[in-house]
Amino acid sequence: MRDKLQLRCTTCKEENYIYKKNKSIHPEKLKINKYCWKCNTKTAHEEKKK
Repeated sequence: MRDKLQLRCTTCKEENYIYKKNKSIHPEKLKINKYCWKCNTKTAHEEKKK
């Protein structure tokens, strides 16, 4: 089953993206470089804690 999660910028803590992943196959936390509109650069985005 795929769960929805939010990605949060590591520098400004803004929640920018919604992502889906299968937690049974990939239980580790997701970390992706994405564009942040507030920082105006590409930064690391992490999975938000629930």
